[in-house]
Amino acid sequence: MKIALIGDSLTEGRPGVSFYNLLKKQYPDITFVNLGKPGETVKSLHARLLKTKLDTEYDLSFLWIGVNDVYSKLLSVQAQPAAKDQNEFLEYYDKVLKLVLESSKQAAAVTPALVGENINNAPNNELKELNVHIQTITRKYANVSFLDMQSFFFSRLSKVDTSDYISTKVMRVMADVLFYKKPLRIDRLSEERGLHLTLDGIHLNSAGAQMAADMYASEIKRMTGHNQDAIQ
Repeated sequence: MKIALIGDSLTEGRPGVSFYNLLKKQYPDITFVNLGKPGETVKSLHARLLKTKLDTEYDLSFLWIGVNDVYSKLLSVQAQPAAKDQNEFLEYYDKVLKLVLESSKQAAAVTPALVGENINNAPNNELKELNVHIQTITRKYANVSFLDMQSFFFSRLSKVDTSDYISTKVMRVMADVLFYKKPLRIDRLSEERGLHLTLDGIHLNSAGAQMAADMYASEIKRMTGHNQDAIQ
């Protein structure tokens, strides 16, 4: 079985802890192809998939894209072009999904999860609106499922005191990539910042990566019938 993981730095696994690595350990008999790219937006992903076609043999593809279309508005430098409004975002999201389906039997549309761990902040409310529309798009396709990662994360964060910390300095994010590579160090920095699931309000710590891996694993089992005992 061959599964594509398509997205941005959350999928690539830097900065922060990689849920992709957890999935590889949990499913040693599945070939996972990591197609995450840092800073990716829905428009830049569309351009990438047009330029470099996916393999035409994936049993399942996960599409996790969109957080940078909101997060990039908080940054002083934009690495990739972001959608100018919701309509343009949804137009490109649908185009991306169609390109993914050309190369995969099935797909799972994963919602952008967090811009900060305060679940009531403005960026998360904007993501919430986008996610409602993403769900509407997925209903057009019989072989696409909707994976609500945001609600899964919100459920955990609603039970704890959350921090307003969000890394908005590009140099700070780059420093996290360079100097915080081991999960233990990442988790310590996350704790210092008052965070529970992320390193910086966006990228995952060990707890967040495990939650993402668990949700992907559940969808793999549901959509393909493939089961594997979880690796603790």
